[in-house]
Amino acid sequence: MRILKLLVVPAMAFALSGCLDNDGERALAGAAGGAIVADALGGSAVAGAAAGAAGGALCDDAGICN
Repeated sequence: MRILKLLVVPAMAFALSGCLDNDGERALAGAAGGAIVADALGGSAVAGAAAGAAGGALCDDAGICN
């Protein structure tokens, strides 16, 4: 089940990231998703939120969510 979470949740996040209009919206969605996933996997929700926010804000710069 843990493998399923690790594969499905990032795929859903990348799919939804294209629906958001700016870096702030993507950072907020990434922070929420990162916190939820980190908490579900037994990690730090704060660290997950920070990583998710950074990923969301920078995904268009990396060409992932143009």
